[in-house]
Formats: sequence, C-alpha cells, structure tokens
Amino acid sequence: MSEFKLFGKKATRFGFAEALVELGEKYPNVVVLGADVTGSVLTSFFKERFPERFFSIGIAEQNATTIAVGLSLSGKIPFFATYSVFSAFRNADQLRISVCYNNANVKIGGGHSGITVGPDGATHQSLEELALLRTLPNMTLIVPCDYIETKKATLALAEFYGPAFVRFGRAPVPWFTTEETPFKVGKAEVFRQGRDVAIIACGIMVWEALIAAQELWRRRGISAMVINNHTIKPIDIETIVEAAKTCGAVVTAEEHQVHGGLGGAVAEVLAKNFPVPIEFVGVPDRFGESGEPEELLEKFGLTWKEIYSSVLKVIDRRDKKPQTNHVYRNVKDIVPISQDLI
Repeated sequence: MSEFKLFGKKATRFGFAEALVELGEKYPNVVVLGADVTGSVLTSFFKERFPERFFSIGIAEQNATTIAVGLSLSGKIPFFATYSVFSAFRNADQLRISVCYNNANVKIGGGHSGITVGPDGATHQSLEELALLRTLPNMTLIVPCDYIETKKATLALAEFYGPAFVRFGRAPVPWFTTEETPFKVGKAEVFRQGRDVAIIACGIMVWEALIAAQELWRRRGISAMVINNHTIKPIDIETIVEAAKTCGAVVTAEEHQVHGGLGGAVAEVLAKNFPVPIEFVGVPDRFGESGEPEELLEKFGLTWKEIYSSVLKVIDRRDKKPQTNHVYRNVKDIVPISQDLI
C-alpha cells in the first residue's frame, strides 16, 4: 500500500527500550527510573547496560515523578516509565504541578497503553490519557505508529527541553516504517496522497488507515489521503487544515476514547480554521475488558473496517451539505448560518 510494506510485527515497547540504551551511550546525564515493572516496559535494557544510572523506586509512581523532577533540575535528563494508567492517571497531580508547572525536563514513558494490553483488562487498559495529557501546559505528547517510530520518538525527546510523554504498547503490532521514513516532533506526515477524504490517525491505527485506504480505492474508487499524526501536542495545524481543504471530509482513528484524544484535537483545529464534516473512530465511551488484543480490536471497532465505513458516511455527509460562497468582511455582512452547516 503506497510505499509501505509490512515487515512483521513487533511491540512498540522495544523501540522505547532500544532508544533508551542509545541515549545512555550518547548522553552521560540520561538516567532512567523504574516503578517495579522494569521487565514489562523493558527499561531493564537500560538497567543492564547502565546500572549506576538506573533507579528503582518501586510501586510509588508519584514519588518517582517528583524524584525525576529533582534530577532534571540538577542537570540530568530523566526518563520515567511504567504503565500509562499509572504514569498518567496515578501521577496526574505530580505531572501537572511538579513537572509541567515547573516546565521540568522530565520524559515520561506510557507503556501497556490502549486496548491491546489485552488480558490485563479494563483497569490496566489506558484509553483516556491523551485527553488528560494534552490539556497540560508545556507538555509534548507523542503516539508513535510502530516499533521504529517509537524508537525515533524516544530519541527525539532528549533533543529538546521540557516535559514530554511517549505512548507505547505491549502486544506485537504491525511494523511498516523504516529508518528513512520521515519523523519530526510536531510534524504530521502524509503517508498516502488522496483527494476524496483525509484519514488522520495515530498509533497502531495508522496501519489500519492504510489498509482502509487501499480497500476504499479497490472497492469504491475512493482516493483517501492517510496522515500519520504522531504528535498530538503540539499538533500540526498546517497539515491538518491543508488536508481538509484538499479533501473536504475527515476521519480520525485512534486506540483511545473518542472523546478528548486525537479526534478532539483535530476537531478543534478544523472548527477554528476550516470546518468540514468529520467522523471519529475510537473506543465508544466505555471501559475495556479482558481478551486477546485482536479480539478486542474487533469488538471495540478499532480496525480498518470501521475506518472504511466512517469514510463512506463522512463523504455522504459532505456531498449532502449545502455550500456557501459568502465572504464576510465586517459585522454587517454576517447573515444567519444554516443549521445544516453547524
């Protein structure tokens, strides 16, 4: 599909772990903090290579976060990683005040994110953290699409000062980007050109979006643009608006609640800059449950099939929408807006 091919499957947590080791070799002031799940989020890679720069804080996530702040204010570049349900939600106060209010140079790894953590069940399936984290001032928020991009994202976090969060998962997921695939924090990448609809996705849903685009072309002759919007904050306004202008309809896709995550961020951008019909693919306002990753993705509607059907729906909405050519130059020019346009 386009220039992308599937190399296999590999968990994104390996990209995070391998990047930490590379950063440790490059920067002697990089340190890593663990919270009793070192083996699960693979910070054990760093621990084995640099034991003197690894600190196990135990099941005390808030303490680990505030310790990381102290280390950052002392000139270190601390990475703290645990499951997203802990590193984001159990840590909410510490992230807000200790990290973001101080604009501390703390990097947070959110492991076991999304529905694909599978058998761990609802309590450990973090489906809401994007909504929380993108509201925090000074926070950079990245949701990589595969193993290689997770590695690139983690490496990139050390190159700038300030709070940052990178989301990654446990289960093996499609690996389809390469070292040559462009990646820049804050810059969405167009993975497939199109003119009829723009599919804007993050994380593992980027691969599903590429499959959906291929099927839309094969079955319906619909030309779908696919955008990998890995950086939720700061979001790439220019690329999103340009896609809306080109296609006139947008579908977002994410392994997260439909409320407040990527879809909400894209909707905010378009509402202010270039309103078009938009549909959202994500978890429909409910908690997860135990099961195998593939089964849960099907049950919760997080596959290319839901993206495909959402594209048909949004194109139908766009084509039925009344058009207006009014250009408002001052207050006197403003006329009531048709309810169909709201």
